[in-house]
Formats: sequence, C-alpha cells, structure tokens
Amino acid sequence: MARPDWAPNEIDLERPSIARVYDYWLGGAHNFAADRALANQAVGIMPSLKSAIMTNRAFLRRAVRFLAGAGVRQFLDLGSGIPTVGNVHEVARQAAPESRVVYVDLDPVAVAHSRALLSGDPLVTVLQADIRHPADVLDSPEVRDQLNLDEPVAVLMVALLHFVPDSENPAGIIAGYRDRMVPGSYLALSQLGTEPGEEPEGWQRYRDLYAASVTPLSSRHRIEVEAFFDGYELVEPGVARMPLWHPESPDDLEPDADRFPGFAGVGRLRS
Repeated sequence: MARPDWAPNEIDLERPSIARVYDYWLGGAHNFAADRALANQAVGIMPSLKSAIMTNRAFLRRAVRFLAGAGVRQFLDLGSGIPTVGNVHEVARQAAPESRVVYVDLDPVAVAHSRALLSGDPLVTVLQADIRHPADVLDSPEVRDQLNLDEPVAVLMVALLHFVPDSENPAGIIAGYRDRMVPGSYLALSQLGTEPGEEPEGWQRYRDLYAASVTPLSSRHRIEVEAFFDGYELVEPGVARMPLWHPESPDDLEPDADRFPGFAGVGRLRS
C-alpha cells in the first residue's frame, strides 16, 4: 500500500484507528483500507451505526453553539479526531470569532492532518497527547499558550468515554480536568449506551468487533453518565438521549429518538 504524504512514517497502515474509522463514516478522506474495512464490517453488523455517528457529530455542533451562546470563548476538545467540516472552531466562530480552541488526540494521523490543516490559524492549536493524563494535557505548552485557565473553558469529551473502560477510572480523568477549571467552565460529553433490555440489533456483536480490532467499547446506562457530571450543574434537559439534547427541530426527530443508543449532556461547573 502506497503511503500518502500526510501519513506519518510510524503509522501502521494495516491497523485500523478509531479516529480514521470515524473520519470515513463522516465522509472524510484521511483513512486507509483497514479503517474502511472495519467501518463497513461494523455497519454490516449494526445497520443503525452510521446514523448514530452522525447523530453524535450533530450533538457536538449543538453543544458548541450552546456554549458559545453562553459566553464561552475557550474550548478544549479531547479525543478530537480528524477535523471535518463543522468542527469546533468553525461552529464557535459563527457566534464568537475570537474563540480559541485546542484539539487533543493521540492518533498521529489525526494530529498530523489537523496541524497541516490549521497551521495558519493563530487561535487554534493541536496537541498530541493521551487525554487520560489531565496534568500532561493542561500543563503542555500548547494548552498554556492558547488557553487561559483562569477564565472559563469548555471541556469537550464527545464520543470519547466509551473508549475508556471503568478500570481506567473515567470519573477520575474527568475530575482531573474539572479540578483545574474555574467556576463557570463547562463539560460537554456524549457516551454510547442503553438502558437494560434496549440494545439495538447487533449491539453486542458490534462491541465484540471493536474489542477484537481496535479497543473495547464501554456501554453505560444513563445513571452512570449522570455521575460523570459530579461538581457540575446540568443544563436542561440534563443527561438525555443524544438526539433529544437541544434538537434543532423536534419535527426532525426520528420516531425512536427516545431509544437512541447513546446519551449526552452539558454541565456548568459550580462555584
């Protein structure tokens, strides 16, 4: 397989990546045959999956618009993946052109492409780091130079925490970021999950495929997602099915939106 000039030499082209699988589902061009094969296999197992990914992306846009409207001008996007149309900085600047963004991802392709795409933008920085180590992220030159942690910051964890198993203490990771933020900061997150007995067709087979090919998926119930907002005051309607969190138009919702296999919420850090 020929290596494109945007792919770092250390990338294994035969091993799928979460960021590049998402890029393929979102219509991007920065993915390889192994990523596309896994993505297509997953959709074959769980036909509703691509729609779920697009719904997750739509939540990101709605959350950023809400946060910008609430006065937030600094965004820390953890597990940001590969930039596509409608990314955080583009959405935020529709309301506030002065918005600053730091994108953080561990995948070298996502980081390399993000840096190439955004290199001329002084209000956007890309950091390659492991989000499971909050101090390393927050004390990095990239974050220190772009964001002022003495002012409110919106921490985004969208389509991220289902890749963090309970054994790696996701609540502790969230707390590591929360405890460095000032009151009035926000947390926005989404998480794949269902309530007991609601699993869609192919749900377990899809999780088994990811566990074997990339990384295990941790599905969580609503009450578990609500617990991630410890220290935050949830914005109405609280933790909701992803399509039901501030929908652009209730008329556009699918009939089964109240059974969507994923939850989302936004919380404001208390004083």
